Amino acid sequence: MSYNFHHMNRLSVYFTAPEQVSVLEEKLPPLEAGQVLVRTLFSAISPGSELLLYHGDFPQDIPVDKNLPALTGEFAYPLKYGYSVVGQVVEVGAGIDSTWNNRLVFAFQPHTSHFVTNPEALLTLPEGINPEEALFLPNMETAVNFLMDGGPMIGEGVIVFGQGIVGLLTTALLSQFPLASLITLDRYKLRRTISLELGAQVCLNPDQPDTQHQLLVAFPDGADLCYELSGTPAALNQAIAVTGYNGRVVIGSWYGQKRADLDLGGRFHRSRIRLISSQVSTIAPDLQGRWTKARRFNLAWEMIKRVDPSRFITHRLPVERASEAYQLIDQNPEETVQVIF
Repeated sequence: MSYNFHHMNRLSVYFTAPEQVSVLEEKLPPLEAGQVLVRTLFSAISPGSELLLYHGDFPQDIPVDKNLPALTGEFAYPLKYGYSVVGQVVEVGAGIDSTWNNRLVFAFQPHTSHFVTNPEALLTLPEGINPEEALFLPNMETAVNFLMDGGPMIGEGVIVFGQGIVGLLTTALLSQFPLASLITLDRYKLRRTISLELGAQVCLNPDQPDTQHQLLVAFPDGADLCYELSGTPAALNQAIAVTGYNGRVVIGSWYGQKRADLDLGGRFHRSRIRLISSQVSTIAPDLQGRWTKARRFNLAWEMIKRVDPSRFITHRLPVERASEAYQLIDQNPEETVQVIF
């Protein structure tokens, strides 16, 4: 998104009530010493978490994200959200090296036309990665984190529930492993098609009555590793039901206030299945000796080069049409994979 008006004002997207999104003009904070002004080029909607906000399903008792300075405060309307912006530095404050001028940068920022920040909060786009590809950094880092937490091994049978953008990126990474099998599930045909192109051997529709049976035929002893990335708590039950003895279920979905009605009284009780919560803000404690956020970012950039995720952008809308963008994702999910401003 690109604007020619004076940079004292900016346009920002606000979630104002359930299923209500407003684009408001607001004053930009002054540029102070040690800061830079960035003009947004593109901003990516993260459909999983942002639809929770859109529907008002966010939790009431936790901060928005204490790991991202741009997302401070509690979950409450009106709320600015978003964490995937690529922009260009258009002005530098006192004490900032002039090499920052015109630099292309990535930032974890809510959807807005301009923002002021410290250079430490920005990542310079690496050589060979264009602005649209760079939008996928948070979701690719999430997919990398899922693989680190699930630890897929040679010869394993893996199932991924949900082929939204994070599910597709996870499938793209898993397909590079010498797995025995990789089966994915999604209710939308477009996503199932892309999933197969990325290397899934089969992509099933979870709404079909024989899906559970097909998974049990494919994995008579159960899958070694399942990923629940659909955002649907009911899928967690399905994942548990098809995971083998001592298998792992990595739960990457954020359910917000949606509740999971789990059947833990049957086979699960004796099966020693591990349910693993996986969220990208942190690195698993057993990896922290060698892995830092910087190392994981570098790996995510490399995976972006390898996967070329900009081909998953299905819609590009100006920020003024933000309300329409969320309606589209909510009401026409079969058409959308990645929507950007």
